[in-house]
Amino acid sequence: MIEMERRNIFLDDVRPGPEDHILVKIAEECILLLEDDQHVSHLSLDHDLGSKKSNGFEVVLYLLENNQYPDRITIHSANAAAGKKMYQHLLEGKRKGTLPERVKVTLRPLPLTFS
Repeated sequence: MIEMERRNIFLDDVRPGPEDHILVKIAEECILLLEDDQHVSHLSLDHDLGSKKSNGFEVVLYLLENNQYPDRITIHSANAAAGKKMYQHLLEGKRKGTLPERVKVTLRPLPLTFS
């Protein structure tokens, strides 16, 4: 059995990413990584990315529209309303059968600064 390389992506323009994650700061860069067909184990998404034009919700829409799903998706946005919207949209995808049941979806807001 061939072992697939694990890839983790952390989308955030302010927080440092975990050591075992690729840090990306804009939604477009995150989508480019998802488009290259390499398996993603964990995708952690922030909503507010310092741009009025681009945010983490675009990545959620991309996932659902293109049937590309990591093993786990964490919404870590400190923006409570936007983070909940992203999370609910993913859960709705599960209810509709668009998002496979095997994908674990978590809402886990992180503070903007770590001490």
